[in-house]
Amino acid sequence: MKNAMEKLENFLNLGGIKKDITLLLISGIALLISIFDVFDLPFDMAWIAIILCGVPIVLEAVIGLVTAFDIKADVLVSLALIASVIIGENFAAGEVAFIMQLGSLLEELTVAKARAGIEKLVHLTPQTARVVINESEKIIKAEEVKLGDIIRVLPGESVPVDGVIVYGQTSINQAVMTGESLPVDKGIGDEVSSGTVNQFGSFDMKATRVGEDSSIQRMIRLVQSADAGKAKIVGIADRWATWIVVIALSAAALTWFFSGEIIRAVTILVVFCPCALVLATPTAIMAAIGNATKYGFLVKEGDALERLAKVKIMTFDKTGTLTYGLPEVVAVKSISDNYSDDEIYSLTASAESLSEHPLGKAVVKSYKTKDSELLIKPAQFQMIPGRGVAALVGDKEIIAGNTELFAEREISVGDKLLKSAEHYLSQGCSIIYVAVNKKAEGFIALADTLRTESKSMLKQLSALDVVPVLLTGDHNEAAVNIAGKLGIDQVHSNCLPEDKLEIIDKYQKNNQPVCMIGDGVNDAPALKKADVGIAMGGVGSDVAVDAADIALVDDEVKKLPHLMSLAKRMMITIKCNLSFSMGLNFLSIILAITGVLNPVIGALVHNAGSVVVIVNSALLLNWKKSTKT
Repeated sequence: MKNAMEKLENFLNLGGIKKDITLLLISGIALLISIFDVFDLPFDMAWIAIILCGVPIVLEAVIGLVTAFDIKADVLVSLALIASVIIGENFAAGEVAFIMQLGSLLEELTVAKARAGIEKLVHLTPQTARVVINESEKIIKAEEVKLGDIIRVLPGESVPVDGVIVYGQTSINQAVMTGESLPVDKGIGDEVSSGTVNQFGSFDMKATRVGEDSSIQRMIRLVQSADAGKAKIVGIADRWATWIVVIALSAAALTWFFSGEIIRAVTILVVFCPCALVLATPTAIMAAIGNATKYGFLVKEGDALERLAKVKIMTFDKTGTLTYGLPEVVAVKSISDNYSDDEIYSLTASAESLSEHPLGKAVVKSYKTKDSELLIKPAQFQMIPGRGVAALVGDKEIIAGNTELFAEREISVGDKLLKSAEHYLSQGCSIIYVAVNKKAEGFIALADTLRTESKSMLKQLSALDVVPVLLTGDHNEAAVNIAGKLGIDQVHSNCLPEDKLEIIDKYQKNNQPVCMIGDGVNDAPALKKADVGIAMGGVGSDVAVDAADIALVDDEVKKLPHLMSLAKRMMITIKCNLSFSMGLNFLSIILAITGVLNPVIGALVHNAGSVVVIVNSALLLNWKKSTKT
C-alpha cells in the first residue's frame, strides 16, 4: 500500500508536460476500448477521457466566464461535451475533449522549446576573468570584475567584460555581437565586448562595463524582453466564439420555448458542436507544417505560418544568410612588372599556408581550388597578430598584411598600390597587401560571396508583395555593395543587436508585420522581436535557431518564396474551412429548429463536416508553389 501511495505521489509531482502526456495516453486507450467495445465493462470507457480531458476544459471555460467573461472556443467545446453527454454520445464527448487537450499539449511543448534559446545564450556568458594585480594574474568570477580592473585575455579566450585595450594587439571574432564574418584587428585604445573571442595575440584591457551592464548580458535581456513583447495571435475560432455561443444558446432557448420540445434544443447544441470549427485552423496548420518540413523548414511555433502570411517586410542579416559567410579571393593584382598576378597569388598563398587567421586560410583555400600547383612550405614563418604574416618562401621574403604591418617594416605602400586597391575597398573587400623582398608588389582582395540563389529568391518575394530589407553588422561599404547586387533598396549597416530591434520595432509601429531571417547569436533578439523569426539551421548558431519560430535546416534560401506562398495558401484554406463549418452549422440549426434533424442525425452531420474540413486541409500536404513569376 505504501509503495502504491508513493507511486501516486510521484505521478502527481511529474512536470506539467509529462503529466499531460500520461493523461492523454490513458484517454486515448480508453477511447479505443470504447469504440471497439473490446471488454464487457459496466460503464463506457469513454468516461475516462471525458473526466481526464473534458473536465479541465469545462472548468477553464467556467473560470474564464466567471472571472473575466472571457468567451473562447473552450466554451463551445464545453457546450458540445455537455450536450453530447446529455444525449448519451459519450464517445463523441471524449473524442472532442481528447483532441482539444492534444492541441493544448503541442502548444506547451512549443513554448518550452522556445525558452531553451535563452538558456543557451546564458551559457555563452564568460564565467571567469584573468585580473592583473601588481604584475601577477588572478582568476576570479566574471561577475566579480570591477570598473577599472585590468584584465588579461589570452588567445582562444572569451572577453569577460566590456573594456578598452591598454596593451597588445590581436584579432577579435565579434560574430556573437555583430555577425561580422571576419575577425576584426584590435590594438591599444580599441573597445572590445564581452562574449567576443580573442583569436590570436594576448592583450590587457581596462574594464569599462561590468556585470549586468556588459554587452552579452544586455543581449540576454533583449532576447527576454523581445520574447515577452511578442503577442500571441488569438485563434480565429476564439475570435468568433462569443457570437457563436450567443447564437447557439439563443437558438436552443427560443426553440425550446416555442416548441416545448427539449430534444430540439439539445439537437441544436449537438449540431453546433464546434468540432469542424475547432479543427478548421489546426488541421490546416499541421498539414502546412508537414509540407514545410518536406522543403527543409522546421516550424516550431504553431501559429508561425499564420503570422508569416501577414508579413509585409522581410529583413535579412547579410553574413551566412544572403552570403555564404566565408571569405573568398575575388581579385589578385600585381602593380609591377616583376611578378605576374599568378605569381603574387602563389607566393602569398605559400606564405599564408601556416597561418591560423581566417583571411590567410581563405587565401590558401581559394588558391588550392583554382590552381593544382603545390604550395612552397615557408622556411621561416612569423604571424603578427592584428597585422599579418612574414615568411621566407624559397629565397624570397614575403610580407602579407595591412598597411600598419608595412609601416612597422618600413615598407612603402605607394600611391599606385593604394589607388589600385581603392576600388575593392569601396566594395567592402578586405585587402592583403603583399611585399616581396621589402618592396610592395601587389595585393589580394577577399570578400564574402553571395549565395547563387539569393537574387532570384528576393525577386520572387517581391512578386509576393514582400519588401526585402538588409540589416547587417558589417560596415556600410560591404552592405551597400551586397544590396546593390541583390537589388535591395533599404539597407541598414553597422547594426548592433539593439539597432536591429529598434528598426524592426519602427516597422511594426507602422503596421508593417516583419519577418527576420538570420543565423548568428547577434540575430537572436531580432528573431524574437519580429512577428516571425526564421533561422538558418545549418550554419546558424543554436541560440539563433532556438530564438526563431522557424528554422531552415539546409540553409537553401531559395525555398523562402515557397514558404511564404504556403503560408498565404494555408490562410485561404483556413478561411474556407471556417466558412464551410459555419455554413453547415447554421444550416443544421435551421433543420434542427424545424425538427428535421434529431440528435443522432445531427451528430452524424457535424462529424461529416469535420471529415470535409480534414480532407480539405490535407490537400496542403502536397501543395506546390506555382513556378510562374
